[in-house]
Amino acid sequence: MDIVHDKEKGIFEVTVDGVTAHLSYVIVDGALDVRHTIVPEEIGGRGIASALVKSAYDYALENDYTPMATCSYAVVWLERHPQYKGKTGADYAGEGTCAL
Repeated sequence: MDIVHDKEKGIFEVTVDGVTAHLSYVIVDGALDVRHTIVPEEIGGRGIASALVKSAYDYALENDYTPMATCSYAVVWLERHPQYKGKTGADYAGEGTCAL
């Protein structure tokens, strides 16, 4: 999977079978906050969201940012990967939500 990071836009994205999935983030107070993760249905169920979130949080750790999640998918991902020592963002609104 060839995930591309656009620092200026604050996104990680990947195109699979001609369909693009992406993750958006912001840097706030020393944390990389994953705000939104989108994987279109046509390419769902292939581990794409997980790969995008992992790429974002690997980047965070490499650059001394704390992994943070406002997107509900990223919140669950951090719960499943405690080694990332992430935290839930103040704007997190509950299961099935993301911040736009």
